[in-house]
Amino acid sequence: MHTNKKTLFLVQGAVIAALYAALTYAAGLAGLAYGNVQFRFSEALTVLAAFTPAAIPGLAVGCLLGNLGSPYGAADIICGTLATLLAALCSYGTRKIRIKGIPFVSLIFPVLFNAVIVGAEIVLFLPEGFSVQGFLINALWVGLGELAVCYAGGVPLALAIERTQLSKLLQYK
Repeated sequence: MHTNKKTLFLVQGAVIAALYAALTYAAGLAGLAYGNVQFRFSEALTVLAAFTPAAIPGLAVGCLLGNLGSPYGAADIICGTLATLLAALCSYGTRKIRIKGIPFVSLIFPVLFNAVIVGAEIVLFLPEGFSVQGFLINALWVGLGELAVCYAGGVPLALAIERTQLSKLLQYK
């Protein structure tokens, strides 16, 4: 990768990380960032993995930083960051699958990984301990919140990126 491309990659990743962390803290102040019902505004940014590989480390680092404020502590820092990293990798891998220019398939990965990984993490903190029923309920709630934010926020963001030609600035060719 040429030096200018390396710099662009680093800057894009850093901006994405900062935005993700800031939006997570904003959702946290509203009581929406942590727990089994989550509406992290920052999750709309997961669509960026369909536009630039810099979003992969950017989203993961942003999630790690955002989860420093989590009441679940180290478990959320590790599990949430892992879910975000895996989702970003899969989203980037499916970036070319688009319906009318929108990476709808890429947006499903944050929903799936967060539902499963964060859903399992939350159920481990329940007073009654882990149960399949507890896991399914928590995974469903996490997944529904994720679905709402990823599609309600991510699709308009993707449309804005496409319509304003920002996609050309985000891609490495």
